Amino acid sequence: MTAPDTATATPARPVSRGPGSGEVGRGTLLGIAAYGIWGFFPLYFDALKPAGAWEILAHRILWTLVVCVLVLAATRDVRWVAPLVRRPRTMLAIAVAAGLIAVNWVVYVGAVTAGHVSDAALGYFLNPLVTVALGVVVLKERLRPLQWVAVAIGVVAGLFLAVAGGRVPWVALVLAMSFALYGLTKNRLGATLPALHGLTVETVVLAPVAAVILAVVGAHGGLELGRHGGVHTALLVGSGVATSLPLLAFAAAARRIPLVTVGLIQFLTPVLQLLCGVLLLGEVVPPARWVGFGIVWVALVVLTVDSLLALRRATAARPAA
Repeated sequence: MTAPDTATATPARPVSRGPGSGEVGRGTLLGIAAYGIWGFFPLYFDALKPAGAWEILAHRILWTLVVCVLVLAATRDVRWVAPLVRRPRTMLAIAVAAGLIAVNWVVYVGAVTAGHVSDAALGYFLNPLVTVALGVVVLKERLRPLQWVAVAIGVVAGLFLAVAGGRVPWVALVLAMSFALYGLTKNRLGATLPALHGLTVETVVLAPVAAVILAVVGAHGGLELGRHGGVHTALLVGSGVATSLPLLAFAAAARRIPLVTVGLIQFLTPVLQLLCGVLLLGEVVPPARWVGFGIVWVALVVLTVDSLLALRRATAARPAA
């Protein structure tokens, strides 16, 4: 996300989900923590100015890699590396995922530092709808009637925002598409690659790109690391922890709570992002944009209702089975 960078984990094993299950409570709190951290990312990345989006992207990649390597070294969790390297198709998929998340990160940070947080929030509101649409186009999935209604309302929202705003909301669309495609790619990898392992390999793939970015920015005298005091420097370096911490919290949550619950909690991120942009960063959102947001929210309500109804039907069918 920077949004849910990684709202793509698959629960690794079934767990008890009874009403008194402590696992569910812990999972819910971890999910709220993950999406809450992502929701406050606009404040974090705004504090990194005057560093530009490309420099922030490079630091985020390199320092995230450092964090991942330190965690793996501390836990001695390295046996998975050699078998993974011998799977070229999986490595190719991870490289594609790395490219998609890099696009998502740089566009998101660019939007925030340019004062367009509402565009970023819109992208993550649209993401569930784009994900459903990709399921039809790429995976040939069959949608339920309410899912079709939600996608149709989402299309109307996109058209309205383009017409009323006088321009296509490219930032929101790129964020929604890149993250949905990232999620699709990660989903195809299956549950065999835990979140930490995936993030480690993705940042390894991106590390040479990050080094080139820093070299190019530095050649033009644009590197801001170390120029604006200790706090600014610490925040740039801390982008690695800021990236990996919510991802690992999300991965732990996804193993403990139903995916429907994950789907409901995920809306916390764009809501917080929008509030941060308007209330704390002083962004002015035109009335037409609010109307567009309203149409998107209607689509998300329909999608949520469909998910809850599907869960109820599945639950009712279990005793009969």
